[in-house]
Amino acid sequence: MQIDVIETTGLGDRSYLVSEAGTGIVIDPQRDIDRVQALAAERGVTVTHVLETHVHNDYVTGGLELARVTGAAYLVPAGDDVAYERVPAADGDVHAAGPLRITVLHTPGHTHHHVSYALAGADGEVQAVFTGGSMLYGSTGRTDLLGSQHTDTLTHAQFHSVRRLAAELPAGTAVFPSHGFGSFCAATPTSGTSSTIAEQRSVNPALTQDEQTFVDELIAGLGAYPAYYAHMGPINAAGPAPVDLSTPRAVDAQELATRLAAGEWVVDLRSRTAFAAGHLPGALNFELSASFLTYLGWLYDWDAPLTLIGEDEQQVAEARRELVRIGVDRLAGKAVGTPEELVTDQQPASYPVTDFAGLAAQLAEHPDTVVLDARRDDERVSGGVRGSLHLPIHELRNRIDELPAGEVWVYCGSGYRASIAASLLARAGRRPVLVDRGYGDPDAGSAAVGLHAQPVTR
Repeated sequence: MQIDVIETTGLGDRSYLVSEAGTGIVIDPQRDIDRVQALAAERGVTVTHVLETHVHNDYVTGGLELARVTGAAYLVPAGDDVAYERVPAADGDVHAAGPLRITVLHTPGHTHHHVSYALAGADGEVQAVFTGGSMLYGSTGRTDLLGSQHTDTLTHAQFHSVRRLAAELPAGTAVFPSHGFGSFCAATPTSGTSSTIAEQRSVNPALTQDEQTFVDELIAGLGAYPAYYAHMGPINAAGPAPVDLSTPRAVDAQELATRLAAGEWVVDLRSRTAFAAGHLPGALNFELSASFLTYLGWLYDWDAPLTLIGEDEQQVAEARRELVRIGVDRLAGKAVGTPEELVTDQQPASYPVTDFAGLAAQLAEHPDTVVLDARRDDERVSGGVRGSLHLPIHELRNRIDELPAGEVWVYCGSGYRASIAASLLARAGRRPVLVDRGYGDPDAGSAAVGLHAQPVTR
């Protein structure tokens, strides 16, 4: 049995291809199934089964389309109400896939009908379990995505589901979760990139804590999650349309200017320092990196016209692929080139970039400088720049008016969210200064220059 991991780093998720004797099994595939198809061809396997552990809340599945184009059996949890034909995956069901045997285990918690899949070879010995959003590496899937009225019930269920896996599966069983590699679907930070049932018995809080302690701590630790999650479950239950990775329509400088003047979403994909040095007035900066999809999806007005600006065609194509993973399919257009090439009768706009040493020098000379912390609440509680104001990036658009007039120096945990915040401030007519380092980064210098305060209460 060969197990290939298909990483989707922008979402913090993993899909899997299991290969054995010409048979392929795919678990929790992402929307862009060409990656899976290429890997199956490389392994020389025919995909006979596509397995979903749950109706996903953080991405649009590629499972339905993959099953259609390959003719594979499509297993979806039996309890989920979906609008397409599938093979209901019910607790205790066993499915044959060539020499492999797939056993369905009902593991509610992340969702009510969540299942895990244990895979055994021809000898009947379980070798791997695919746990979706149930047992993660040193953690579990979060339990609040279906609404607060379900959170307590699902958290108790999550505890028992993880315990069931630990009790019923051999110690040496390899564990393969779909979430937990930066995904907001994890209840708490995960640890490691591989594990076994035996290891989880000693490190997973559902297996080391009593039930009420586990429930209390998990619920207390739940923070904000991306707003686009609200759209994922309904899309996946209805059945996603086939993926479209075609190139968006080209937009010229005059049309860009019209869209910017209308306040439309025009997103510049270039690096945050390049954007700060020169950009189209009114454009927003979502640097194409591992954080791009999470934060554009979080802040984006769902179904609003979206135009992309890239350095080259490849950058736009990469962003297009990322966006279809969360169902942003209809792009209003794209433009490629430098700000100087794309601007009309205006000059490119810009704003300063500094670091924490520069911020410290500014505060020493001008202690009334407005400093904005764009991190989440759970990050802020452990400390922040003394005297800074706190507006999480996902709240900033609706709360910019709360900031005092004048220049705003903005920071976050890496510089990425600060760059988004700076572009939002600039679009609103404010004068931002981007602190392009991460607060708390040992090399960032925030503590060394005397900016650190702990705890922060404002």
